[in-house]
Amino acid sequence: MKQQFLEAIRSRVLVLDGAMGTMLQERGLKPGQSPEELNLTMPEVVAGVHREYVQAGADIIVTNSFGGTREKLAHFGLADRVAEINRAAVAIARSAAGDNAYVAASIGPTGRFVEPVGDLPFTAMAALFREQAAALVEAGADLITLETFLDIKEIRAAVIAIREVAPRIPVIAMLTFDNNGRSVLGTPPEAAAITLEAVGADIVGSNCGLGIDGIYDILTAMRRVTRLPLIAQANAGLPVLVDGKTIFPGTPDEMTAYHDRLLELGTRIVGGCCGTTPTHIVAIKNALAGRDQAWRDVGPQAGITFLSSRAGHAAIGGGHPVAIIGERINPTGKKGFAAELRDGKVSYIRREAMEQVAAGATLLDVNVGTPGIDEAATMEQAVFCVTGSVQVPLVLDSSSAEALERGLQSADGKVLVNSVSGERKSLERVLPLAKKYGAAVIGLALDEQGIPATAEERLAVAGRIVAAAGELGIPGSDVVIDALTLTVSAEQAKAMESIRTIDLVKRQLGVNTVLGVSNISFGLPARPRISSTFFAMAMAAGLDAAIVNPKEEAMMAAFRSAMVLLNRDVNAAGYIAAYAGTLPDAPATAARTVPQDVRGRLSLAVINGDRENVATLVEEALAEGLTPMAVSNEGLLPGLEEVGRRFEKNQLFLPQVMQSAETMQAAFARLKQELKGAEMVSAGRILMATVEGDIHDIGKNIVCTLLENHGFEVIDLGKNVAADRIVAEAVSRRVDAVGLSALMTTTMAEMETVLARLNDAGVKTFTMVGGAVVTQEYADRIGADLYAKDAMEAVARIKALLAR
Repeated sequence: MKQQFLEAIRSRVLVLDGAMGTMLQERGLKPGQSPEELNLTMPEVVAGVHREYVQAGADIIVTNSFGGTREKLAHFGLADRVAEINRAAVAIARSAAGDNAYVAASIGPTGRFVEPVGDLPFTAMAALFREQAAALVEAGADLITLETFLDIKEIRAAVIAIREVAPRIPVIAMLTFDNNGRSVLGTPPEAAAITLEAVGADIVGSNCGLGIDGIYDILTAMRRVTRLPLIAQANAGLPVLVDGKTIFPGTPDEMTAYHDRLLELGTRIVGGCCGTTPTHIVAIKNALAGRDQAWRDVGPQAGITFLSSRAGHAAIGGGHPVAIIGERINPTGKKGFAAELRDGKVSYIRREAMEQVAAGATLLDVNVGTPGIDEAATMEQAVFCVTGSVQVPLVLDSSSAEALERGLQSADGKVLVNSVSGERKSLERVLPLAKKYGAAVIGLALDEQGIPATAEERLAVAGRIVAAAGELGIPGSDVVIDALTLTVSAEQAKAMESIRTIDLVKRQLGVNTVLGVSNISFGLPARPRISSTFFAMAMAAGLDAAIVNPKEEAMMAAFRSAMVLLNRDVNAAGYIAAYAGTLPDAPATAARTVPQDVRGRLSLAVINGDRENVATLVEEALAEGLTPMAVSNEGLLPGLEEVGRRFEKNQLFLPQVMQSAETMQAAFARLKQELKGAEMVSAGRILMATVEGDIHDIGKNIVCTLLENHGFEVIDLGKNVAADRIVAEAVSRRVDAVGLSALMTTTMAEMETVLARLNDAGVKTFTMVGGAVVTQEYADRIGADLYAKDAMEAVARIKALLAR
């Protein structure tokens, strides 16, 4: 009888098997064929691969179900066989594993992005994974492993879906990262680990994309924010082409070189991805045999509330600086903002998000509660706007359960819900949503009886909230207690009860605290003076987070000064960064400057992704006498070029780039009206295609969009395109460049075939290759004129190439 899986990884380090796709290709998998189809047509071949890994010593056998979602199988006409194929995958692995290995059911990405980066709603994405997971669990898988995901939002949907089907099945969750330490959509390892742990993953880590040295760096970053077991599933080096075959040069010895460091880090599963073979697994197993495999309880100190966005993360408590929660995205008392919400506009939200973060906010509260609107739809729109504009985590603020759930579905990471109270109805409505979607919660220290008069009574309510959360599996570190701020002008004698509550909650419950600081001064003149003093007193008492207006300099001055005095701003680095070189009474942050020239405002609209207002700016530019080409070349394109520069510096990430691209498209739509059907001058005609056998086209589609934004005419042939068609279209369309894409190692060689055919046909054209597995060395080897590692680089290089 095998030991329970989660117990086993605490007693010893388990070895996971190696590559499946390349092994199947060597045994008869045809180019362009679904690997999962072999579960039905060639089950013995699949079982043979599994048996080789069992014989090599693998403790975990991964099923041949990586592309087993309905979305992926539909490309091969197998959409109606999801359950059959996935059940067969588990049965085949089980027969090969016997009692010698655990069966891990593999789930891979769908090839689609979730809204707003893509076009698939979160609920639809979750439904795809729910269907596949149900079949895998029903078939008897011991655990589920999520592999090679590029989008944190997609893998978040996958974990949530699995937990709906099987709340207790062990789940491994892995993203793929590049050499810069981020996923293709800009997620760093820390944000990934925080998000995945929050939604219920049991083991987190990374697979594919990197060798063992790169995977070690990723896991090191994850360990700073999680105490979960880690998994390392590296490639056997980066692929090279030898005699028309894709070869991974990493030797078995190289795959074991980081074993000691991985064990010290708390890695409990070690395996292989692309290029690894049973020989590599034997080496990994043997290298572990002589090492101390005792469980190491390592990671961040207990009690910290970690939150995340797609591209960043934040911490509350644990000696970190007080988290500043920007309060300005709230329509209360803001008639203009409320009117915008009723009109379906987001200009105020975008502006306030960027200005508050620039002023020092580390989290942003999002509240869209306004009479006369669909609050759930508006909350989704607001979340999309904020996450597309800034990189800080969110605080979702709503009394509507429907709006709150929509916001939780729309978010990219682990958010803070504002709020739950000690009232039974509130606990029953909010806490299950927080648990399902992996959110932390603000707990208001009040109940059916209202706000308790004393700190001791508030402590009692806070204790009930923490206990109720714990019963649902929400840890105390994910409950932040609001000690409640009463208006001193009305209840002066109770002002210090908030301060006392902070102290009691921290000492007796051991959880983090928050205050809505500005409430203290309501109804008084010179409000910032009393608010900032109260803020400083609360921070001295141990406050961990504050809901404030970060654009109010008195509040931020109190915050920065207190952090230095309380030794929470190491070496006064934050204080110096804010005030160095300023006059004694000067504000720390300069007022936001908006270009006065319409060209500058057009550029800024593109940089900020202001799709809503760019058409109005185009109208203004045309009214001033600018020609359509001047609007494009002097206003829009400089903005897009700045987006490219910021992308290169990791200041913007792919979701923001795509938002800027959509803004460009909105502007061009207006310019085309002005031209009355005339075509704008093309920068060149580009043919794009994903090569035959490969059904992945996310990267290609992004390149197409950006090329169009830069004035190129793009002919997109789609995915799984035969060489004959590519050559024929290149000839008939008289293109200036051909762009080829591949994601899988098994389809890389097809690129060389296409280039050879283009040369044989005498096509006078430049060529461009790209994709997750393609390198500059490979591009040079097959004779490509151009290589690009990402979409922005593709645009820059092809512009330079065609300008020669």
